[in-house]
Amino acid sequence: MNKIYVTKTYLPNRKKYAQLLDTIWDSNYVTNNGPLADQLERELSAYYNCSNLFWHANGTIALQLAIHYLELTGEILTTPFTYVATANSIIWEKCTPVFVDIDPRTFAIDATKLEERITPSTSAVLAVHIYGYPAPVEALQQFATAHRLKLIYDGAHAFGSNYQVKSLTRYGDVTTLSFHATKVFHTIEGGGVVINDDTLATTMKLAATHGHRYTDYLQVGINAKNSELHAGIGLLNLQTFDQVLAGRKKVFEHYLKQLRETSLYFLEPGPIRRFHL
Repeated sequence: MNKIYVTKTYLPNRKKYAQLLDTIWDSNYVTNNGPLADQLERELSAYYNCSNLFWHANGTIALQLAIHYLELTGEILTTPFTYVATANSIIWEKCTPVFVDIDPRTFAIDATKLEERITPSTSAVLAVHIYGYPAPVEALQQFATAHRLKLIYDGAHAFGSNYQVKSLTRYGDVTTLSFHATKVFHTIEGGGVVINDDTLATTMKLAATHGHRYTDYLQVGINAKNSELHAGIGLLNLQTFDQVLAGRKKVFEHYLKQLRETSLYFLEPGPIRRFHL
């Protein structure tokens, strides 16, 4: 019986990856922010046009770091429609997830329902950009500002997604990223974080390396580093990302054409757009 996989991991050219492996073997530098990891972080920062992007071991640890170093306590308003890592990270950091219903048009957290769930114990909103579509960033920011709450975005699905000609990572206090093998851009295992505050960025960058900067120990931290082998995959995948995206778009348009006469609908930021247009 033939299988149709929900996701299929894209792998880069094997010969090109072997050449990168040769450089790793020649240098014997496999981790601890090696040259390929540094290069990947620079190229991702250039891609996102931001200065405070850090590449980590996975997206979950990026969420945990964000919650921890934003010093969140008590309750965090979040969405029930997401991967379990979103809620797990909240619980792991000794906070309580408070689920807010989603907007059926976008599957993102419904900003109009936040007010009924807020309490004196609420410290933040953790929203998710579902399937790469933007959460209601303007309404969420207005709510967060009015109630003096921190605003985190789980951008695991949002690589390359923009809103109002601006990367989704530029909204909120922190956006976390996933570069897991199931994502459109991946490093097999990996994740990242974009921080829109320079002081917080300095703290969180140090936190990912046990608080070390060269031979100095400056603060408490954990190990969120990734390896040179994973960085090589990321560098090659970034080179071909536009082609991968174009291929996925072609598949999407094929499904759209075939399903045009059904009652199904697909999501977009804004009103429901039916297949039978």
